[in-house]
Amino acid sequence: MENNRRTKVWLPFIIAASIAVGIFIGNYYKVLSGKQQGRAFSNGDKISAILGIINEQYVDTVNMNDLIENTIPKIFGELDPHSVYIPAKDLADVNEELDGSFSGIGVSFNMQTDTIMVISVISGGPAEKAGILPFDRIITINDSLFAGTNKSQEKIMKSLRGAKNSTVKLGIKRGLSDELLQINVTRGDVPVKSVDVCFTPAEGIGFIKVSKFGRTTYNEFLTAIAKLKQQGVNSFIIDLRDNTGGFMDAAINMVNEFMPEGKLIVYTEGKSFPRSDVYANGTGTCKDAEIVVLTNEISASASEIFSGAIQDNDRGMIIGRRTFGKGLVQNQIPLNDGSAFRLTIARYYTPSGRCIQKDYKMGDDEDYEQDIYNRYLHGEFYSADSIKLDDNLKYSTFGGRTVYGGGGIMPDIFIPRDTSGITTYYKNVVNTGVLHLYALRYSDANHEKLSSFGTYEELLAYLQTQPLLSDFTDFAATQGIAKRPTLINISGKLITLQLQAYIIRNFFDDDGFYPVFLKDDPTLKKAIDVLKSGSARPVLGNAGDNVAGNGVASTEN
Repeated sequence: MENNRRTKVWLPFIIAASIAVGIFIGNYYKVLSGKQQGRAFSNGDKISAILGIINEQYVDTVNMNDLIENTIPKIFGELDPHSVYIPAKDLADVNEELDGSFSGIGVSFNMQTDTIMVISVISGGPAEKAGILPFDRIITINDSLFAGTNKSQEKIMKSLRGAKNSTVKLGIKRGLSDELLQINVTRGDVPVKSVDVCFTPAEGIGFIKVSKFGRTTYNEFLTAIAKLKQQGVNSFIIDLRDNTGGFMDAAINMVNEFMPEGKLIVYTEGKSFPRSDVYANGTGTCKDAEIVVLTNEISASASEIFSGAIQDNDRGMIIGRRTFGKGLVQNQIPLNDGSAFRLTIARYYTPSGRCIQKDYKMGDDEDYEQDIYNRYLHGEFYSADSIKLDDNLKYSTFGGRTVYGGGGIMPDIFIPRDTSGITTYYKNVVNTGVLHLYALRYSDANHEKLSSFGTYEELLAYLQTQPLLSDFTDFAATQGIAKRPTLINISGKLITLQLQAYIIRNFFDDDGFYPVFLKDDPTLKKAIDVLKSGSARPVLGNAGDNVAGNGVASTEN
């Protein structure tokens, strides 16, 4: 009896102790198992192991695809600012910019009072073949209403573009007719220009504006050179302002057109990529032509390869402002799911041996992206004296001129940003889009008359007789921008010139736009003066002791 009583007293304590021991042993083996897993994965794919454990053991269900897609950009964010991950959904759009074409209908359009207005139709493109005309209004796309629905430009573009040989049905309103024309357009390849324009701003001088370096840029460039030579051009202005770069091969091939055989154009080098030199092969068509290159703070990458080769070989003059400073080479690597990533694999160096890449901290993109704004705040866009050049990064061109590395290419002739005619009134009409809107409405209202001119020069002469400025300021007032007579007087010439240029663009595209828009451009004017005076070839110093035996100028310490 006594024994049974003792058993009843101690039994709860024995059970509790047993449970405690069981929990301890279980946790011990869990920890031990975890440590063993950690050891097993330490030399393997740690990221895959972690993701696998999360997928199997995490307390809640996790969308692993989303987790991976959100994690990968953070990994690349710890590298240099130009190594990036490109999701599959974005890859086509990213590549399209440099591929030289996309599949679509071949129109440029604008939104006017929430209606899609066709501004221009690409010659020979799908839309022209189907009978689409400039100033047609697209009301429906595939029977879906787009007029008056506040559709985004991205939505419109995705609806108009599509697979090659697919068909899009457009509901078109033309002129004053109430009838809605139904036009089927078979999508096709639409070229994307990278050489925006070529023309002769002065006798014997050819101007070529290159907006990017894509797959078709070199061929476009050769076509522009041939066209200009037929017009008696013997010297060239290459405008790389606002050109952020692209394919390095395109820049190399373009430089080659101006270089004698054996001249070093660029070299690249990286941890896993031994130094690789690229030399001119002597087949260029403009080896004896004088050349000036225009740059600004947006000119980057391939633009700097082109500019650096011209400058370091003392082949021509660089005019404008200091370039961006991107001297890193990326390789785009595709992944099986349709995504890709661009990985920095090397640095490129100009012929003098300088790396143009500006400073950056691994994983700190914010400061890097703020650099242009900081340069603006420091006054660099307006005064060459505000630019701090590092004497520790001093190099010599082949002719003995001093140049600097460490952040962009400093031009041979600095031209500050032009502020003439800039007032708060001008900024308001530009920033609110009123200037563009007026040009579009004027073109639409008068398109029958304006389209009757055979050349942009004839159209310009007509526009110069019209009261554009007074009409525009009246229109701007209806859009909430009050008239400011004093400021309008200061900005009047600039506003009028830009109105003329934008109206002309609606009828003659960039071939008419740029000759008018750049008419008073101080950088272009300086380039013309330099070429006319025969001073495009730099004055060389004493090259003797500064040139290394391998043809690359040595660094001065």
